[in-house]
Amino acid sequence: MKTVKKKIAFHTLGCKLNFAETSTMSRSFPPEIFERVPANTKADIYIINTCSVTDAADKKCRQVIKKFINLSPGAFIAVVGCYAQLKPQEISSIPGVDLVLGMNEKFDIASYLENTQKKAVAEIHSCNISETDSFNPSFSMGDRTRSFLKVQDGCDYGCSYCTIPLARGVSRNPGINEIILEAGKIAETGVKEIVLTGVNIGDFGKSTGDTFESLLRELITIEGIERYRISSIEPNLLTDEIIVLTAENKKILPHFHIPLQSGSDKILGLMRRRYKRNLFASRVARIREIIPLAGIGADVIIGFPGETEEDFKDTFTFLSDLPLSYLHVFTFSERPDTVAASLPGKVSHAEKERRSRILSELSSEKQEDFKRKNIGTITDVLFERTRTDGYATGFSSNYIRVQYPWNARLAGTVRKVKLKAISESGRMSSELTD
Repeated sequence: MKTVKKKIAFHTLGCKLNFAETSTMSRSFPPEIFERVPANTKADIYIINTCSVTDAADKKCRQVIKKFINLSPGAFIAVVGCYAQLKPQEISSIPGVDLVLGMNEKFDIASYLENTQKKAVAEIHSCNISETDSFNPSFSMGDRTRSFLKVQDGCDYGCSYCTIPLARGVSRNPGINEIILEAGKIAETGVKEIVLTGVNIGDFGKSTGDTFESLLRELITIEGIERYRISSIEPNLLTDEIIVLTAENKKILPHFHIPLQSGSDKILGLMRRRYKRNLFASRVARIREIIPLAGIGADVIIGFPGETEEDFKDTFTFLSDLPLSYLHVFTFSERPDTVAASLPGKVSHAEKERRSRILSELSSEKQEDFKRKNIGTITDVLFERTRTDGYATGFSSNYIRVQYPWNARLAGTVRKVKLKAISESGRMSSELTD
């Protein structure tokens, strides 16, 4: 008699690290017992990997959980991830949730789903972070043109606004050899680009005596992987050696995403960041000096407690003068159990929205300017496997979204193109040169 497989769906919220971990979790379910289905279809089991970086992220998680409960009444609902780690009781109070797993337990999730009978009360397992948390290797596979490879977890920085150390524990990483093995597995699948991800990847080596630069030098020797993209790296950890290695080796893409958070030294101090703005500016200048057309992005938090109009203008002027490619703008979100939650000088919601709009407009101007600077240049593009508005699209090495008339043979390949113009879609049109 043929066994009826259980339909299982996964949904990920948040960062690239979460996507890597969800993919790893999904591979732990035997295909002869479970059939993976899209998350927007009816399933017997839903596993929701959550984010808790802002209050809006928490709200989104609750909405998604309730959506799947309504989509498939009677389905087994398991919730994991940062929101589950930080607020397990809040999640367990949602009618229909069956299982809440902590940050470490989620990697053994298949064993928790041997019995998928609905629970009268949601089960909560562990959700405690300790100093001895292990590192769980993870990478994404099968869902995208590129693969996200986790190289580091946790954070020791203690920024005054952030709950990530509470959710993910101390900074830790495996040895370089273990990561090389994981990257080799990715290469065997035919994936051409690996995005190196973690909570604070520049801190790689803290638990093993290695450095992020030494990891990069080993990764570029792996055959089959043509591109490595650094997801995000703190300005005080972005060394000259890393920048020079990027300039010298075309496998490491000339794209740096560097969290700034504020252009005011006063606010950086209140945030408990480990640098002042001059250090950030020096890193951008060094990149531009040796890689003139590198993509450089920055995170900025608007409306932090104590941020006056003068502080905001200070940030705006600082960012205006920097040769950045784009900004990721976030409005400050007060998180429980953080120092920032008790700071005076709260900024109103309306004022945060106004400041956010101003910086978003600045970001758009910088993106347009960066694209114009790249017109006529030749670059490598990894074309994705999905057709978009009749085009094959992909990212250039320096993180510009590029389009070319659809050709199925381009999918999943790295091709050399000449950038021609900025299209109505905002992508850059191109012509093949190889």
